[in-house]
Amino acid sequence: MSKIQLSNTFILNTVKLALNEDLYPSGDITSSLVENDKSIKIKLIANQSAIVGGLLFAKQAFYLIDKKIKFRIKKRDGSNVKKGSLIATIEGKAKNILIAERVALNFLSHISGIATITNKFVKLVGKKTNICCTRKTIPNLRVIQKYAVKLGGGTNHRFNLSDEYLIKDNHIASSDLKTLVTKAIKNKKGKKITVEIDNLNQLKSLMGLKFDRVLLDNMSINSLKKAIKIIKGSYETEASGNVNLKTVKSIAKTGVNRISIGSITHSAPAIDFKLQI
Repeated sequence: MSKIQLSNTFILNTVKLALNEDLYPSGDITSSLVENDKSIKIKLIANQSAIVGGLLFAKQAFYLIDKKIKFRIKKRDGSNVKKGSLIATIEGKAKNILIAERVALNFLSHISGIATITNKFVKLVGKKTNICCTRKTIPNLRVIQKYAVKLGGGTNHRFNLSDEYLIKDNHIASSDLKTLVTKAIKNKKGKKITVEIDNLNQLKSLMGLKFDRVLLDNMSINSLKKAIKIIKGSYETEASGNVNLKTVKSIAKTGVNRISIGSITHSAPAIDFKLQI
């Protein structure tokens, strides 16, 4: 599977794009009204309990606007913080801090939001079941979002379409299930093979074939339990569909190895941070 490369260069380029989006074509016309030599010291405070993430993105946002701004990190990415916690201090020219403020907070809010909701799922299922993200990510933000999932204690699913074979319902509808699985086994070349099934008859037809993982999609708790008994450890198991904070615990109790949840990336609530002068 492709590894997430959260290098300094990646952070720099990502933040540059975000600042360009905010400052094109005429810069921050409102902050330009502030006296250029006025210096301030600001506290970055968490307005709610959370798993913090994205501090290096925030720091880079201020640095790109003004290299003299001092961004002192008080909590590391992955820290579990309480409401009111001091996350960082920022010191420098008021005008330049105000220019970078929103971009910095956007990165923090989004990454922390994904990490926090992921961690809630992780705590509910315990150590025997992995919580996985999916490819349901915002275009061009996949690296950031999957990084956030890891901060929250989750597991990254395949990063892109080249990482593994994942034979899903629409592939099956366009062809024949057993034929697709057989072709994948023949062309495997070190790649994992996951097969999505939505009923027990499909599962029974595949037993004995040499692939890696069964994705049990939108199945009832009762059907999941039956599927686990049929599989008997022959394949790694993963459940998906209709997973939320109310249902995830009962799904985990069926014995599945993994639970994949699209909402932890595509619908994670942002975490509220504030800059306090």
